[in-house]
Amino acid sequence: MTRRRRGRGRAQSQAEQADLYDLYEAAVQDPEGDVALLRRMYRTYYDREPHVLREDFCGTAALCAAWVKADAENRAFGIDLDPHPLAWARKKSFPKLGPASQRIALLEGDVRDVKHEAADVTVGFNFSYFIFHERRDLLAYFRRAYESLQPRGLFVVDLYGGADSQRTMTESRDHTDFDYVWDQDLFDPIHNRAVNYIHFEFSDGSRIERAFGYDWRLWSIPEVRDALHEVGFSRTDAYWERTDRKSNEGTGVYYRAKRAPDDPAWVAYVAAVP
Repeated sequence: MTRRRRGRGRAQSQAEQADLYDLYEAAVQDPEGDVALLRRMYRTYYDREPHVLREDFCGTAALCAAWVKADAENRAFGIDLDPHPLAWARKKSFPKLGPASQRIALLEGDVRDVKHEAADVTVGFNFSYFIFHERRDLLAYFRRAYESLQPRGLFVVDLYGGADSQRTMTESRDHTDFDYVWDQDLFDPIHNRAVNYIHFEFSDGSRIERAFGYDWRLWSIPEVRDALHEVGFSRTDAYWERTDRKSNEGTGVYYRAKRAPDDPAWVAYVAAVP
């Protein structure tokens, strides 16, 4: 057997050198924008600032990090079943935060079981709660979210939908160092089941296939609001994205809406108060 000499092996491709969680945060998340939205929502219902956040399905806890950076009084709990993104956050994100990282507690476990002090705001973002395909499981999660809040608390989830969400398709979005590819691989209208993947492509022709995969039930806004009321929330509001009149594109600004126009591809929020 011939041993390969060090330094003469094949050069790694961009895909092989990439960090999956770095790519995900760059392509998918806007934690600073989310913090601004949550604080604005909270002030709509209560005449004060929120300071304690619970981020369910937190992954790399990017929202927790942005939350504690936004205010020296802020603290955050990040909860996820997967230990790998939590370990990544401690290794990669926490050093950048400095002392502020001490105001984040990362907890490994099922979001339906983990308990801690009451939060001002609890969130289930990035459509992560879509992993619950059965209504009884959705109700169990929403019930735990209700219990996680102090009396003047706020629970917020995001949703997506429209005709385009209910068909197989792919779309690509350019970033500085890579292309993000969203792949709607399967949709079953009988169960509203969607199987989606994220791929990443690079300028050297390399590709990370199925970097992330999701097996979801696409819950609708009325279904989510009905479930929230069933577990005890007294009020729910839908937040819809404003559209630029000239470009007909979303502006990233959300407002409370009682009705909305037909849209083939929308993202919205539902806010609930105890």
